[in-house]
Amino acid sequence: MKSYRGEQTIKQLEKRKGGYFYLKIDAAIINQFSRKRATRMICTLDGNVSYRCGLNHLGDGNFFVIVAAKYLDALEKELGDQVYYQIEEDPDQLGVDMPEVLTVFLEQEPELRVIFNKLTDGKKRSLIYQILKIKDIDAQIRSIRDFLAEQRQRMRNT
Repeated sequence: MKSYRGEQTIKQLEKRKGGYFYLKIDAAIINQFSRKRATRMICTLDGNVSYRCGLNHLGDGNFFVIVAAKYLDALEKELGDQVYYQIEEDPDQLGVDMPEVLTVFLEQEPELRVIFNKLTDGKKRSLIYQILKIKDIDAQIRSIRDFLAEQRQRMRNT
């Protein structure tokens, strides 16, 4: 698995661009990875905090990964502090674990599994994040069914 290690100061985007804390990753580094800019990453900070993330365009040809405030808090770091980081390709390009309820649902609904498999990874992640917010399993199933029915309709209309 390809990886890259470096050190840099923690930066922050302008408020109008989201105000996120981030680490800049040069395009030359990203181009060394097999899927280049489509690569999902695992980012490790100071050897202590690891999280899954995606690449975002900085607007100058380079990229960045967001560093959530909770990770900075865990490391007792703030804007402008130095951080050692490692990025490596996430072996699962979906970048999130499939919830059991979704796995079981797709096994039982082959027609909707076909729709799910046609979705982009981003749409799949959206569905997963959406159902993870719901505690009730019946509501999760309704949400999955509604989401996939909407996606099926969009596919028919295009």
